[in-house]
Amino acid sequence: MESTCLHLRLSHHRSLRLPFPRCQISPLKPHSISFPSTLHFSPLHSSFSYTRPKLLPLQSNSNPNPNPEGDLAPIPPSDRTFTAWDLASLWIGLVVGVPSYYLAGSLVDLGMSWLQGVSTVFLANALLLIPLLLTAYPATSLGIPFPVLARASFGPRGSHIPSLLRAFVACGWFGIESWIGGQTLFLLLFNSSPSPSSFRLEFACFLLFWFAQLAIVLKGMDGIRALEKYAAPILIVLVSSLLGWAYFTAGGFGPMLSLPSRLSSLQFWAVFFPSLTANISFWATVAINIPDFTRYARSQKDQILGQVGLPFFMAMFTFAGLAVTSATEVIFGQVISDPIQLLGRIGGPFTKLISIFGISLATITTNIAANVVAPANALVSLNPRLFTFTGGAVVTALLGIAFQPWKLLSSSESFVYTWLLGYSALMGPIGGIVLSDYYLVKRMNLDLEGLYSDSADGPYYYQNGFNVAALVAFVAGVLPIVPGFLHKVGILSNTSKAFVTAYNNAWFVSFFISGLVYWLLSTSKENEQKHRYAN
Repeated sequence: MESTCLHLRLSHHRSLRLPFPRCQISPLKPHSISFPSTLHFSPLHSSFSYTRPKLLPLQSNSNPNPNPEGDLAPIPPSDRTFTAWDLASLWIGLVVGVPSYYLAGSLVDLGMSWLQGVSTVFLANALLLIPLLLTAYPATSLGIPFPVLARASFGPRGSHIPSLLRAFVACGWFGIESWIGGQTLFLLLFNSSPSPSSFRLEFACFLLFWFAQLAIVLKGMDGIRALEKYAAPILIVLVSSLLGWAYFTAGGFGPMLSLPSRLSSLQFWAVFFPSLTANISFWATVAINIPDFTRYARSQKDQILGQVGLPFFMAMFTFAGLAVTSATEVIFGQVISDPIQLLGRIGGPFTKLISIFGISLATITTNIAANVVAPANALVSLNPRLFTFTGGAVVTALLGIAFQPWKLLSSSESFVYTWLLGYSALMGPIGGIVLSDYYLVKRMNLDLEGLYSDSADGPYYYQNGFNVAALVAFVAGVLPIVPGFLHKVGILSNTSKAFVTAYNNAWFVSFFISGLVYWLLSTSKENEQKHRYAN
């Protein structure tokens, strides 16, 4: 009969490797003990300390997999069931949506040809795929969500900062997607164009769509997974049908794609780099909290194969969006970049019914997966006793209304240059710091038990639960972007061209500056502590 479980623990970090075994306890299995071949010395303390073994009560056999933090607990390998197709379906559901179509149409509005637009989107998503897969790797290995992964670099308290910033952006996106869904109902049901006098009716449709999404959210991750899995093939058929209509009505791809670029060579590059950054920013939010999904993946192979198709999915959908948008000039004599307005003009009652179903499905699959999971988990991490996943999702939906999405979608200029570029200055530093910490500082070595520890002796407690190096690096990445942002929104009348360029490339600039500063600060501190220990 077993009555106690022996836990051995060393108070340390994972930087300096010394030849001494350490006992590591898995929080998933009360009796699972492994002995790594190295001991690590903390760069934040001048010496290492050894804590005597403690006798702790054995977990009850009725609860073989203790759940240290509810919805944020590591997923046991037996419960990691997402296949490559599940993750691919997730991305198809995310990609096929009105915002993606709207982004493609915005590139035409800004003067690009279809080939320039598709090439820009493909390149942006190919570049984004690198940090996406790198961020997903530790979550797949350990079964942890993003708020927990962020504790390794920001600390248990400091991790609330990136989690809540990601949640903040997601709330804005939730409002945008919900407004688009409400606009679908308004335009197709009432066959009327938006106007100041119809705003109340538009807002009522918005709230109706807003409430409809909560029914799915209340079912949790299982409901989200089922929705994405079965919606993906339906969305592919609907997009193909719209492209087929444009092809036959316009007389083939020749007339559809005949719309030339309206930009000179110099003008193109001035539009290209902000557009590239905007397209990276489009999914940079999901690239940060992708651990919330890949923690359920069966293996690294599944998560890689399931996500490697992102650039192709986006390029194909962008081609369809740009081709249909270009075809509208041939068919109607004017460019119609809004798919909802287009669908309202191309058919009768049956077409409108199919359009409402298709756009609603596309919007819900994108909105729930991309904009509910991250903020819900962030709020659970902030206060597990106060929030559950469902409660966090409801708060997200409420905050989405406060963003006034009807203003963010007022023009292509405000959507691309203000919203997408603006928040990329917050997402870039977070990604740079998390990846720099895991691959360069921690060297892919994390203490799973330590990630769930709030003890001052924990390996990731840093200074009172905050890692100062991460906070300094975050500020260093954001500061160069601020003048360009203030100039763009009209607060600063004049600013240096260098700041404008930095803002137009906000994700790249902030990502690399923060990642580099964090690495330099962390290695500098490590070397200082090594020197003290040697003396």
